[in-house]
Amino acid sequence: MEIYLDNSATTKMAEEAAEKMLQVIQEDYGNPSSLHLKGVGAEGYIREARSNFAGLLKVKEKEIFFTSGGTESDNWAIFSAAKSMKHTGKRLITTAIEHPAVLSPMKELERQGWEVITLPVDKRGIVSEEALAGALNEETALVSVMMVNNEVGSIQPVERIGALVREKAPRALFHVDAVQGFGKLAITPSKWGIDLMSVSAHKLHGPKGVGLLYASSKSKLKPMIYGGGQQEDLRSGTENVPGIAAFDVAAKLAYANLEEDRARLYELKDHFVSELKQLPDVVINGPAAFETDVDMGSRTDAPHIVNASFTGIRSEVLLHSLEDKGIFVSAGSACSSHKRKPSATLSAMGLSAGEMESALRFSFSSYTTREELDLTLEALGELLPNLRRFTRH
Repeated sequence: MEIYLDNSATTKMAEEAAEKMLQVIQEDYGNPSSLHLKGVGAEGYIREARSNFAGLLKVKEKEIFFTSGGTESDNWAIFSAAKSMKHTGKRLITTAIEHPAVLSPMKELERQGWEVITLPVDKRGIVSEEALAGALNEETALVSVMMVNNEVGSIQPVERIGALVREKAPRALFHVDAVQGFGKLAITPSKWGIDLMSVSAHKLHGPKGVGLLYASSKSKLKPMIYGGGQQEDLRSGTENVPGIAAFDVAAKLAYANLEEDRARLYELKDHFVSELKQLPDVVINGPAAFETDVDMGSRTDAPHIVNASFTGIRSEVLLHSLEDKGIFVSAGSACSSHKRKPSATLSAMGLSAGEMESALRFSFSSYTTREELDLTLEALGELLPNLRRFTRH
C-alpha cells in the first residue's frame, strides 16, 4: 500500500481535472489567439476559468492573470510592485519564514539598493504584528506575507495585516503568497486589503506548470514577459489552455465542499498529532503544538500540515526508512530540500539544531484517510526505537 503524505510539495491530479486536460490537449487544442473556431473554443476555456476564479475570490475578472505557477506569480508580484512603487519609497517588508520564491526576489532587490525589513515570528510561526506596525512607514512600498507556511502550516493573520498596512502605510501594496492557502481556506482579497496574491494549481489537485496572480487595479501591474500581448499585454505568451482548464476544474472541486473538507482534515490532523505526542521523544513544531479545543474558525494552524521532530534521528534517515515501507513524507520545503541547509522557518521559530535536523513534514490532501495515518503511526512506532539504537551505536 502506498501512502502519500507530501501534499504540500505537490498533489495527485484529480481525475476530473486530468480528464479535462486530456480533452483540451487532444480535441480543443487551438491557439486562443487564433480567430477561427478552434481558437475561439480555446479562448472560451480561459474566459470560463477567469470568470470562475474571479467568482471564488470575489474580485473582477480583469484582475485575474494566469501564470506558470506560484514562483512566477510571486516574482511577478514583487518585481512589479518595486517597479510601480519606486517613487513612493524603497522599503520592502516581509517575514523570516517566506518561501524562497519571495525571499530570493527580496534579496535581489536588496542588492539593487532597496531596504528589506524581515519580520520575526514566534514559536508558532506567526508573524509579530507589533513588529510590522513598527516597520510600516510612508516609505513602505510593499508588504509580502504568506498566508499559510508550507513547512509548519501556520496561518498568518492576513486580514489584520491588511488593516495595519491600510492604516499605517496606505500607499503601500500588500502581497500574499496563498499557494498553501487557496483551496484549503476561504479568501477574500479585496475585503482583506490584498493587492496582489499568488496561487498554484498543483497544490490543490491541479496540474503542474500553471497558477494565477490576482492583481488589483491599485497594484498597477507591470509586465515581466514581453511578446505577443496576451492577457492585456501584461503577460505575453500563448496561454497554457489545457493547464488553465484543468486548474479551473480542480479549484471548483476544492471549493465545492470547502468547510466539510476542512473539518475532516482537522479531525485527521488532531488524531495524528495526538498519537504522535504519545511516541517517545517526539516534538510537534508550529501552531499544531498549541491548538487544543479551539474552534475551527479561530485556529492558527492549517488543516493539512504537521511538522514534528524525532529527537536523535536525522530526518533523511527516517524519511527513507518510511519510504521503504511505502510512506512518502518530506524533510522540509520541496523547493529547498536538495540544499543541505538548516530550515530558515524552523530556525526563525527558535528550534534547536537537533530539533531542526530531525524534523519531518507530513501533509495531507482530500484523498488522505485515517487508515493511512494509522499505518504511518504504526510504522513510526516500529522504526523509532530501532533507529535510535542504531544512532546511539
